[in-house]
Amino acid sequence: MASHSDTLVVFFGATAGANGGKLGSDERELILLVWQIVDLHENKVGQLQRTLVQPDSADLSEQCKEETGLTAEELCKAEPLESVLQQFHQSVSAELKSLGRSSYTLCVDGPLLIRQVLHPEASKKNLVLPECFYTFVDLKKEFHKCCPNAGPVNDLTLTSMLDYVCIPAAVEQEAGLREVKNTVLLILHLLVEPYNHKFSTFETVNYKFESGACSKTEAVDSETVIRARGLPWQSSDQDIARFFKGLNIAKGGVALCLNAQGRRNGEALVRFINSEHRDMALDRHKHHMGNRYIEVYKATGEEFLKIAGGTSNEVAQFLSKENQVIIRMRGLPFTATPQDVLGFLGPDCPVTDGMEGLLFVKYPDGRPTGDAFVLFACEEYAQNALKKHKQILGKRYIELFRSTAAEVQQVLNRYMSTPLISTLPPPPPMVSMPVLATPPFITTGSTRDCIRLRGLPYIAAIEDILEFMGEHTIDIRPHGVHMVFNQQGRPSGDAFIQMKSADRAFMVAQKCHKKMMKDRYVEVFQCSTEEMSFVLMGGTLNRSGLSPPPCKLPCLSPPTYAAFSATPAMLPAEAALYQPPLLATPRTPQAPAHNPAPALAYYSPQLYMNMNMSYTTYYPSPPVSPSTVSYFAAPPGSVAAAVAAQQAPSILPPQPGALVRMQGLPYNAGVKDILSFFQGYQYAPEDYSSLVGVSDQGRSLIQPKEWLCL
Repeated sequence: MASHSDTLVVFFGATAGANGGKLGSDERELILLVWQIVDLHENKVGQLQRTLVQPDSADLSEQCKEETGLTAEELCKAEPLESVLQQFHQSVSAELKSLGRSSYTLCVDGPLLIRQVLHPEASKKNLVLPECFYTFVDLKKEFHKCCPNAGPVNDLTLTSMLDYVCIPAAVEQEAGLREVKNTVLLILHLLVEPYNHKFSTFETVNYKFESGACSKTEAVDSETVIRARGLPWQSSDQDIARFFKGLNIAKGGVALCLNAQGRRNGEALVRFINSEHRDMALDRHKHHMGNRYIEVYKATGEEFLKIAGGTSNEVAQFLSKENQVIIRMRGLPFTATPQDVLGFLGPDCPVTDGMEGLLFVKYPDGRPTGDAFVLFACEEYAQNALKKHKQILGKRYIELFRSTAAEVQQVLNRYMSTPLISTLPPPPPMVSMPVLATPPFITTGSTRDCIRLRGLPYIAAIEDILEFMGEHTIDIRPHGVHMVFNQQGRPSGDAFIQMKSADRAFMVAQKCHKKMMKDRYVEVFQCSTEEMSFVLMGGTLNRSGLSPPPCKLPCLSPPTYAAFSATPAMLPAEAALYQPPLLATPRTPQAPAHNPAPALAYYSPQLYMNMNMSYTTYYPSPPVSPSTVSYFAAPPGSVAAAVAAQQAPSILPPQPGALVRMQGLPYNAGVKDILSFFQGYQYAPEDYSSLVGVSDQGRSLIQPKEWLCL
C-alpha cells in the first residue's frame, strides 16, 4: 500500500456566505466542491472535478454571488452534501485504482475548509464523514517549511506564494477551478529542484473527545482556553465537543461550570491543543447549538484549573478508567449504599467494575451530599441508565444527567473545600452597657475547643446530652452545654458544648459522631468558640455556610429610645434573676468583696437589654446552659439557703443598674400597669417619672434601680 505522501487530492470548497480568510465564520453551508488528484511519485495530475452542493437555504450573500458567480436556481438543482461526498469518494477511489494507488491525503489551502466548514456542517446534519476527511495537508505550512522567509503562515495566500516562487497564476474564469489549478502548480513546483520537498506533516482531526482528569499542578497555556456561554443546561462534554467539531480539544479539556447550588450555569471552559485551534474556536462566536446561539470568549489557564483541576487521589483513581461514560446521580437518600445504587440501576446498565465504578460525593466530615457519579463502559449502558431519570429510590426520586471528568473534579472540589462553618466576619463594635455579671463564661476565639451536636431529638434535655457524652462529661467546662432554640422558642436539634481543650473536643467528635440518642443518630463536629458564639447570636447554619444573625443585616436599623442614666443597684444573695439574652462582647466583671456562693444562671425570654439592636433574637438555652457572652449568676432559693446556713450573711457590693427594654406592651398600658408588672422588685418611688420612657415606636422603657426577689 502506498504511503499518504504518494498521492494528494487538492480540495477546494466555497460556502453561501463568507469565503477566503473568513470561511466558516458565519455558519453558512457548502455550495461548491472542486478537487484534483496529484501523483507525487510520478508528478502527474488527474482529472479536474467540480460539483455543486444543494444547501438547506439557497439564500446567497453578495460576496458569494460575486466570487462564485452561482445563483440560487443552479443550487436548487444540485445534490445534497451527503450525496456529493459519496460521489467524491467513489470518483477518487476509481481514479486511484487506475493509477495503481490505494490511499490518498487531502491537500487544502489552509485548515478552514476542513475544520470550520466540513466537519461542523456534517456534525449538524448527522453525516458520517469518510476517514479521508480526518487527515489533511496544509499547503501553507508545507510552503513555509520550504520558504521560511516568505512570511508568517497566517499571512500567506495562494497568490503571494505563487509570486514568491515566480510562478504565473492560472487564467481561469470559473470559481473553484482557478484555485485548484494554482494549488496544483505550486505543489508540482515544490516537488522539483531546488526544493525537492517531501509532504510529511499531516494535520489530524480528532474522531471523538477524550475525557480525563486534570491536576491543579498542570501548566495550562492561557492562549489555548476559551469560555463558552449560553449552553443548554443539560449539555454534556460530548455535546460541547460536537459544537467545536473539527477542532482538537485537549484530553479532559471541557469543564462545565457550576453555580453556587452545584447546578450547571450554562457556561463551560474549553481547552484546545494549541492557540491556532483556540483562535478558530473564537470565530464560532454566536454559532448555534440547536436553537441556542453560543457566545465564545477568551479565558485563562488559571480559570480552567480553578474549575477542572483537582488533587484528590480518589477522584484520580475513579477517572483513571478511560473511554468511560460518566453519569451523575443527584438526590440520593443520605442512607443509600453502593448496593442500593447498583440495584436501582439494574442489570440492563451494568456499572464498570461494580462498586469501583461508583463515586459518592461527601462533605469533609464524611456526611453524604446526595450526589454520586457512575461509570459505564459504553453509550448503550449510559442511555439505559438515563431512562431511569426521576425514578424512585427509597422515598426520593433520583435525577440522572450526563457528566464529565471536569465536573467530577469541580463537584468534589466544591464540597470538600466547604468548611463546616464558614469564615466569620469580624464582629461589629458593640455599645458598652453596664450589666450585672460574674466572670464571663464564653470568650470568643479561634481555638477549636468546642463541639457541635446536630440532629438531636427535639425532646432531648441537658440530662440526655450528658448521658450521650458518657465518660466524656468530665471534660465539659462548667455550664458548657448550650442548646440552640429557634425563633419560636422550640428546640432546633442543635447544641454546642465547650470542652476543656481542643484535643478533648477532637476526641469526642471522633468517638461520639453518629452515636444514637433516642432512636436518632447524632452528628458531632469540632468547632471553635467564635463559631459557636456567632450561631448563638442568631446566625444559622446551612449547606452554603453560615448566615449572619439578624442583627448584622443592613436592612435593620435600631430604634431610638429615650436616654436614661444608670444608678447603683443592690443584689441580695437570695435573688434568683433571669438573664436577658444580651448579645455583646465580654465584659470585665467587678471583683466581689467576698467569696461568692455557688451560682447557677437564669434567663428570661421576655426581657431584653437595650443594645441598639432591632431584631427578634433566638431564645436562649435552659438555665444550666448559658448561650450569651455574659450572664447573670445568682443562686436559687434552696442553694442560697444552704449557703447562708454555713456562712455569715453578707451583702453584695453595689452593682451598676441596667436598662430593661419591654416589647409587646398593650397600647393602653400606663405607668401603673408597668409598675404592677414589676411588683416585688424594689425601686425609688420618687423616680416614677424617670423610670418609664416611650420610644418613637410607642414602646416603653423602664430602669429599675434595685432588684429584689420575693
